[in-house]
Amino acid sequence: MPTIDHAGSHPLGHRNVRRLGYGAMQLAGPGVFGPPRDPEAARAVLREAVALGVNHIDTSDFYGPHITNQLIRAALHPYADDLVLVTKVGARRDAEGAWLPACSAEELRQAVHDNLRNLGLDVVDVVNLRSMLDVHGPAEGSLEAPLAALAELRQQGLIRHIGLSNVTMRQVEEARRIVPIACVQNMYNLVHRHDDAMIDALARDGIPYVPFFPLGGFSPLQSDALSAVANDLGSTPMQVAIAWLLQRSKNILLIPGTSSIAHLRQNIAAAELVLPQEAIERLERIANPASEG
Repeated sequence: MPTIDHAGSHPLGHRNVRRLGYGAMQLAGPGVFGPPRDPEAARAVLREAVALGVNHIDTSDFYGPHITNQLIRAALHPYADDLVLVTKVGARRDAEGAWLPACSAEELRQAVHDNLRNLGLDVVDVVNLRSMLDVHGPAEGSLEAPLAALAELRQQGLIRHIGLSNVTMRQVEEARRIVPIACVQNMYNLVHRHDDAMIDALARDGIPYVPFFPLGGFSPLQSDALSAVANDLGSTPMQVAIAWLLQRSKNILLIPGTSSIAHLRQNIAAAELVLPQEAIERLERIANPASEG
């Protein structure tokens, strides 16, 4: 089974990580709420990811809530020296599983302590502030107050680095005036390309961009063109989507998630896939159909 060394590495916080990581969201129950049907299978996926070379795992204590972090601790603690754990704060779940803002200083402090406890850590490598000004996507508005609260927790030694999630470029610029930003995590994939300019701007400053839903999320990418390219290359559509992202920009770090070891291995194998220019041009037309012909 190939490892992911072919994809290369990139700085994330104080360490270099391999560019193909793992997102733990799908290890929780349906709707990212409650426990998985088979907790041991979930733990097995985590152990296999690390065995295949993954050293960047994305999680949050509001996945479950608490479930994915507890699974990570049960499967992987004590952690390998090179493993970087990245979590998110800024949201909470109600009793029915709805996603609600949780950005007050007290809520953020509690969230960081919950992550530390459930992961079994004394300090979190990276904590991303997830903007909840709009649950469905980035929305303008100042993030100064919650960032200041996280900066204080960083000064206390509970956080090494701070990142951002679900944000606009204006918010990234505001944040960088307050605290060093280790990464930006927004929705981005072969079809959803709204952050093209942001990715390029961050790349110039060496800041990682971490797409969430790199394979479409709960509605996997569907495209006749993607399927045709995959068929021509003897790969799966999701492997082609991963390879496209890896070739899109060197500052992109991927965290595709899965609860299946078979799918995990397919995702890892995608790091070995190099797309020829002709395939890239065909894929570009998915997001820019007007460029065809």
